[in-house]
Amino acid sequence: MLDDDLAYPIRVTDLKQWAYCPRVFYYQQCLPKVRPITYKMRAGVEAGQAEADREERRSLNVYGLASGVREFGVPVRSARLGLRGEVDLVITVPETGEVIVVDYKLSTIPGAHLQLQLAAYAEMIGEMRGVTVRRGFLYSIPERRAEEIPINRRLRAGVQSAVDDMRRIVDREQMPVPTSHLRKCVSCEFRRFCNDVL
Repeated sequence: MLDDDLAYPIRVTDLKQWAYCPRVFYYQQCLPKVRPITYKMRAGVEAGQAEADREERRSLNVYGLASGVREFGVPVRSARLGLRGEVDLVITVPETGEVIVVDYKLSTIPGAHLQLQLAAYAEMIGEMRGVTVRRGFLYSIPERRAEEIPINRRLRAGVQSAVDDMRRIVDREQMPVPTSHLRKCVSCEFRRFCNDVL
């Protein structure tokens, strides 16, 4: 295990999975060698890389900005949260000093799990740079559209609460209850492990 893994044991993608279904996180942490890699996972990584190339040629109008300094693939860490990750895009507005995080998604719906992930990125970059990140964008690759997400108190509290719950699960190695939205189970790479839902 790398030093980074020990200091920051939870990845931001784990947080997104936790919000989608706590059992996915449990399987990844407690049974790490059994995780299947799906087509959707590979496609998401490839689409994100291709989008970064397009982003360099695009204006910032899609974010409602006239100017800004773009940074791609920014590694982020939070000692307070014990989280690590990599933000697809960080925009700094020179005139105001505002820092904005952008996450590219293959999804067309900015679900709660994606908003939580974006808020975690905002918290981490804010901690690292000594600023408060007040908004971010979920950029839908299929729709070529950015949706602004306010990074509010509710989302920040949700990040902290989820991280606390995730740590308890790992410490106890206790399987959490499944998602209450069982339609998610149909396309889950771990569905064969959950004998109590399908």
